[in-house]
Amino acid sequence: MENLQPVAILVRVSTNRQETDRQVSELTSYAESKGYNVVEICSETISGAADQNHREGLTRIEELAREGRISKVLVHEVSRLARKNSIAHHFLETLEELKVSLYWHQQGIETLLPNGKRNPAASLMFSLLAEMARAERETISERIRSGLSEAVKHGKTLGRPKGSNLRTDEFLKKHRDVVKLLNQDFSIRNAAKISGKSISTVQRVKKAIHRPQLVS
Repeated sequence: MENLQPVAILVRVSTNRQETDRQVSELTSYAESKGYNVVEICSETISGAADQNHREGLTRIEELAREGRISKVLVHEVSRLARKNSIAHHFLETLEELKVSLYWHQQGIETLLPNGKRNPAASLMFSLLAEMARAERETISERIRSGLSEAVKHGKTLGRPKGSNLRTDEFLKKHRDVVKLLNQDFSIRNAAKISGKSISTVQRVKKAIHRPQLVS
């Protein structure tokens, strides 16, 4: 039986209000049409501006690449990797060093040619799209800051209503399932998957366990 090309799928959304289903569906369908073997689907709920050490999806992809378990990574668009150029380019360079190609579905482009060499056109396109993703984040941030400033001018109170912060014990009680998983030495990523909660929530629970304080 012919061995299928092993690939990993990476999807990311910024908040719990968003869904990864469309990204997964389109990338899975593409993989099936190409006859790829999807080794793992790595899903993240985290801002694209997050630091590298908080990006467990990217870290997991790199682990699979270093272990030689995948030859290609599928993402929906470049902005799903990161909205920081340094992180996006570091991730791409790591994949290329490991001879793993990156394919992004929006433009239907991948970074390595069939002979394993770098695709110059893809490299240029990647740099452009990564810069566009960064600029878009800055634009959104500026609009938010402008909106908040206008709200203050009109006398609106920002932030959570007074008294809405949870005390540490209340916060941990609310997420007792996550506490139990972390106490059983599950990783943050696995605890999030099992509990169905976001990685950021699990990270806050872990901090609250080791450093009791008001959780906001």
